[in-house]
Amino acid sequence: MLFAYLGEQLTENGRNGMPLFQPIPRTEDPVVPAAMRERFTRGLATPVGEPGWRRAWIAVDPQGGIAGHIDLRANADEACGHRTQLGMGVHRDCRRLGLGSLLIDTVIAWAGATGFAWIDLEVLSANAPAIGLYLRKGFLRAGEFDDMYRLDNERHGCTFMTYRL
Repeated sequence: MLFAYLGEQLTENGRNGMPLFQPIPRTEDPVVPAAMRERFTRGLATPVGEPGWRRAWIAVDPQGGIAGHIDLRANADEACGHRTQLGMGVHRDCRRLGLGSLLIDTVIAWAGATGFAWIDLEVLSANAPAIGLYLRKGFLRAGEFDDMYRLDNERHGCTFMTYRL
C-alpha cells in the first residue's frame, strides 16, 4: 500500500498544476523505481544510528487510505550523525488541511527525543507551497543552488533548509 501511494505521488510530480517536488523526471508510471523501494525498505529495517537507517510515519484517512507520510533518514556522511534528513508528501485530497504541519510536529518531537540536533531537508526551489510550510514550521533557509538538477530539459534550483532542535 505504501509504494502504491508513493507511486501515485510520483505521477503528480510537476503535472496537473503541481510543482515539481521530486528531483526525478516527470512520469505517468505509478511504479516506484526498484532502487528507491530498496533504499526505503532497507532503511526501515536498519537501527537508528547505523548508516542508511530510515523511519517513516503514515497518516491514514477515514477510509483507511494513506493521507500523507513523512520520513527521517540518516545523513549520507557518517560524521553528520547528529543530523537527520526529512522527506514528506501529502495526498492531493488532503492538502491544505494542516496534515503536513502535524506530520512535521511528529518528526520534530521524535528527533528531539531521539537525540538529534538538526533536521535538514532539500526542496526544489520552485515548490513554493512546501517552502512556505517549512518556513511556517520554523525551518530556516540554509542556501540555494541554481541549476542543481536538469530534468526533462529544464533547469531546477534546490533550496536547503534546516531546523535546530
